[in-house]
Amino acid sequence: MKKLLFSICCLSLLLACGTASQMDTQKSVTKSDNSYYWQQHVDYKMEVDMDVESYQYQGKQKLVYTNNSPDVLKRVYYHLYFNAFQPGSEMDVRSRTISDPDGRVGDRISKLKPNEIGYVKVNSLKQNGTTLNHKTVGTVLEVQLAKAIQPGESVTFDMDFDGQVPVQIRRSGRNSSEDVALSMTQWYPKLAEYDFEGWHADPYIGREFHGVWGDFDVKLTIDKDYVVAGTGYQQEPVKTNGNKKTIHFIAPRVHDFMWAADPDYIHDTMQVPDGPILNFYYKNTLSDDQKADWKKLQPKTVALMQYFSEQIGEYPYKQYSVIQGGDGGMEYAMGTLITGKRSLGSLVGVTAHELAHTWFQFLLAFNELKHEWMDEGFTSYISDYAMNEVMNQNKANPTESAYRSYIYLAKSDKEQPLTTHADRYVYNQVYGIQAYSKGSVFLEQLGYVIGEENLKTTIKKFYTDFAFKHPTPMDFIRTAEKVTDFELDWYLMDFAQTTNTIDYAVTDIAGKTVSLARIGLMPMPIDITVTYTDGTSENFYIPLRMMRGSKPTTATIIADWAWAFPTYTFEVSKTVKSVEIDPAKGMADIDRDNNTMEK
Repeated sequence: MKKLLFSICCLSLLLACGTASQMDTQKSVTKSDNSYYWQQHVDYKMEVDMDVESYQYQGKQKLVYTNNSPDVLKRVYYHLYFNAFQPGSEMDVRSRTISDPDGRVGDRISKLKPNEIGYVKVNSLKQNGTTLNHKTVGTVLEVQLAKAIQPGESVTFDMDFDGQVPVQIRRSGRNSSEDVALSMTQWYPKLAEYDFEGWHADPYIGREFHGVWGDFDVKLTIDKDYVVAGTGYQQEPVKTNGNKKTIHFIAPRVHDFMWAADPDYIHDTMQVPDGPILNFYYKNTLSDDQKADWKKLQPKTVALMQYFSEQIGEYPYKQYSVIQGGDGGMEYAMGTLITGKRSLGSLVGVTAHELAHTWFQFLLAFNELKHEWMDEGFTSYISDYAMNEVMNQNKANPTESAYRSYIYLAKSDKEQPLTTHADRYVYNQVYGIQAYSKGSVFLEQLGYVIGEENLKTTIKKFYTDFAFKHPTPMDFIRTAEKVTDFELDWYLMDFAQTTNTIDYAVTDIAGKTVSLARIGLMPMPIDITVTYTDGTSENFYIPLRMMRGSKPTTATIIADWAWAFPTYTFEVSKTVKSVEIDPAKGMADIDRDNNTMEK
């Protein structure tokens, strides 16, 4: 109801104003079903001077912010992510108090010395020339505006800031375990997102990010011997002044800007046919075998780019970079940072996952703090299928391991609903299984519910309709409903918003009569195979009544099963020898032992 009322308000506003700028596809976004949504818009111009000896930098930022919302904004917030890498920060304390801390973090932040911590300090901030009052609260800058920003109004914020790059601990940092000098992610004051749910000024505690789309114009001054990689298109010429050079980058329509730099980077390129140029940056200090694997990675990345573009939608940028850096693998605009000392299989695997994030984290751009399972889970699903094809793995079910992990968790007493905020999980392990594995199962199992071809169509339509629009889980399930004409809200509610489990059982075989039971609370349509005493078999499909439809199937469709009825009985034409529920294992049934019975 909240989103419906919001949509009606936005429609009235647009009809009243009717200006071309409000219908700009980058700023006031219209979804394909004739309901109106909006996106805030921000353009960054930044000049940054990095000292590679002290790991400190000075920056100037001119930010033009357009309020496309129907709301009057009296304040704004910025993320100051590097402040997390200080003793006593929320990230530090959380890591030292959770029972299973991330091994990369542990208690390392608490031991940082003053010249090893990270920080971003805002020295001055002006709104249209007027100095603003602001307060740094952990990793968030709270800003009281001099004048409220009206709907449709654009304002300019001018900021001077200083930063210090922390010792590499989590994602960002200097001097990584593989001796990459600078992994620069979440390094600048970043305006927080404001949407139909309000401000998203979340502290940086451990999980990932949410941002405003816009255009970035970044001039980076750094030691002239450093090779720089990152978001955006490098502009020519590079300007040199003494021992430093200034590199100019333009990045259109992104919601973040990362870069990495090292004097020992090798830079290779490979062209995707009818697609972007791929860049590969890796250390010359790698072993010969490791460098050879980085060479082998390159055509595999071309194949991955082609696979995702075909299965989801066209990649919209002109370049993508795979960069050695960071602390594992992490996706960013137009590129990823990955650790480089890996086997070929591991290199391709992590690249497949991080590249797939481009579609889900950077183009659909779910709110990763609220809907992390969509970002990580959908990415895991599609990258498993990509690896199966590109690496010729020939797996019958590429997502089988995700099912195993989810079922393990569902049978424990630790599972939490997928509606849990990404920082609020009791255990890091639970977050990992739910975000990556249960999120993947959500998508794979939806294919069981609606049919594989319908799922493929849903994914493509979802991308077409919602790229650059920060969609929600309901937007995805509504897309599936429009593709199939089924009712599917029950699927989203039970699997993502509760910890209800699936458990169906064969309870009796009596001649030509088969009896089944629903033991778990979550309803599902049922695929079932009956084998007769004469050696023949027959497939049956039991629709779920509340689904209001049946997936495409060659099986014999019999009477639907209403959720409230705990048992179900049906008759067949011949004497039954054995019965199996879900022989293809498409359901995440937590007890498969009771799925079969033989007379």
